[in-house]
Amino acid sequence: MGTHRRPKPPSRARIASVGLAAGAVSLLPTQSQAAPKPSVDEVRKQVEKLYEEAEGPTEEYNGIRAQQKKLQRTADRAQDDLARKQNEINELRAKMGPLAAAQYRTGSIDPSVQLFLSGDPETYLERAEVLARTGDRQAGSMRAMQRLQRELAQERAAVTKRLKDLEEVRSQAAVKKKEVQGKLTRARQLLNSLTAQQQTRIRQAEAREDAASGTSDTAASYNGPASGRAKAALDFAYAQLGKPYEWGSTGPNSFDCSGLTGASWRAAGVSLPRTVQEQYSSGRKVARADLQPGDVIYWYNSSQHNGLYVGDGKAIHAPRTGKNVEITNLDAMPFYAASRP
Repeated sequence: MGTHRRPKPPSRARIASVGLAAGAVSLLPTQSQAAPKPSVDEVRKQVEKLYEEAEGPTEEYNGIRAQQKKLQRTADRAQDDLARKQNEINELRAKMGPLAAAQYRTGSIDPSVQLFLSGDPETYLERAEVLARTGDRQAGSMRAMQRLQRELAQERAAVTKRLKDLEEVRSQAAVKKKEVQGKLTRARQLLNSLTAQQQTRIRQAEAREDAASGTSDTAASYNGPASGRAKAALDFAYAQLGKPYEWGSTGPNSFDCSGLTGASWRAAGVSLPRTVQEQYSSGRKVARADLQPGDVIYWYNSSQHNGLYVGDGKAIHAPRTGKNVEITNLDAMPFYAASRP
């Protein structure tokens, strides 16, 4: 019967090394040691930056969507034309009758060959007489059918190209939509990371800034000096005060910046393009010193943000996500240019 040996106790050196290792591990960062949360002011700055960064792709999305709608209308019309031409061909084929239709499908046979192949010359002569009586009419119908079928083939190719272009534009719109929504989602997450009290502090700070700059989204009626179409545009814009900003929207319940300017002038009977850049390019430029109520104001650059001048150094605009259509000072943002529709 063998003897049982006790396990050898660890040496002091080993105990010391294990202790050092344990101490070293405890000094490493752990998941529970998260980075400090940003302050309320830092969150607010990050959110404002994300909203500002979303404006560029929003306008690109608007332009792509306008192009998509135009392509869709063109493709729809082309498909209607295809259906109409196919109906014309079907009607011609029915009018031509079985004999002529068969000739069209197989090609006509030389009369001398037909006589050679026919075992009954009298039958051939009867057929020839029938064809002589109807030949001119059927030949004209066959020429018309050939023309329609050539047109049909060309238009089918054009429709295929338009539908391909439409699919590419849809893909581009989806990419821009994802980009905008990503920035807005990130902004929402940042705000949701704050306590209710911190969120209230942000709203109060924004309200103080609005009050200091004379910014207001309270319902009001335009009572300035504009007349004619400019007044009609401003009357419409003022009726939208307090409605929320929504990217990609042209009303009636929400607007983005170029959506508001476009809808306002449309109410006055003037059609503006969809995006800030297009509105800038299409309007007659006016100097700041020559501003009149109803003129379109561009801030930052020619493609980022716009609104309508209302007079007395103020403008009405749809600002950004989380805010409503409002009246603000012309210099609340860096003034870039103005145009007159």
